[in-house]
Amino acid sequence: MRGKKVTIIGAGNVGSTVAYILAMNGAAHEVVLRDNKTDRAKGMALDMSQAANAARTHTIVTAAEDASDIAGSDVVVIAAGSPRKPGMSRDDLLLVNAQVMREVVADIVKYAPDAIIVPVSNPLDAMVYVALRESGWTRNRVVGMAGILDSARMAHFIYEKLGYGAGQIRASVMGGHGDDMVPLPRFSTVAGVPLTDLLTWDEIDEIVAKTKNGGAEIVSYLKTGSAYYAPAKATAIMVEAILKDTKQIYPCAVMLQGEYGYSDIVSGVPVMLGAGGAEKVIEANLNEEQAGRFAKSVASVQELFDALHKHKFFENK
Repeated sequence: MRGKKVTIIGAGNVGSTVAYILAMNGAAHEVVLRDNKTDRAKGMALDMSQAANAARTHTIVTAAEDASDIAGSDVVVIAAGSPRKPGMSRDDLLLVNAQVMREVVADIVKYAPDAIIVPVSNPLDAMVYVALRESGWTRNRVVGMAGILDSARMAHFIYEKLGYGAGQIRASVMGGHGDDMVPLPRFSTVAGVPLTDLLTWDEIDEIVAKTKNGGAEIVSYLKTGSAYYAPAKATAIMVEAILKDTKQIYPCAVMLQGEYGYSDIVSGVPVMLGAGGAEKVIEANLNEEQAGRFAKSVASVQELFDALHKHKFFENK
């Protein structure tokens, strides 16, 4: 039986850490790093393959010298893209990263036509949309990473507030990845006990605010970079669920087709992950306030879509 192959495009902090995690846990037989700095990717791949031997896993990590080296990939993680630079508007960043996504997806369609694509690049929801448009694939095969990361951040802040329950906290977050994410305290538990039974609403509101600011807080400390350990672990969790066909439910960014009352918009919702990607979208029963927050989040993502169309991105090939 052929071993599982994962390609990671973009060997920056997030991409290389995803590769390292997969090499350490042996989830994939082969991990391929593809980056525009080929020698850097080669050095990382060699280092990781040696680490895999130390860990006694059977994962081989290699660097792609050509796009054709991604052939046969079961999953392709896209962590390539530009960070926002001084003087760049949000639209500038959107268009730069959309162009990177377009070029990467063209290679995937050509050389790895059976893969599941996991975009990680920001702005995440818009990048999932671009990958879907450029590939022409069904929505289950393009699944964005955001909700697992946001849920992990919320779980951390719950633990910080409670002081107990580490490893037993299940936090739920929906909506777009950004300021308009929708944390769901009503669906969050500690060892099965509802969060609302353990904390006051003022304390929960404080946790929600910290979760929304989770990424920005890390950036403020690092000064010249952004978070990558938690984003990489969240991505690796998705990749493992797909490779192992676990059918587990995680919050991921997918195209909605009528769920929650929305169509043709990408947002973070609970999905069942398996060998087919996002095999099922789970519809949680939102109350009026949560539905209102979700609507606001959807509207923010729609603004990104509108900006792509305003700049005629899909017409300028």
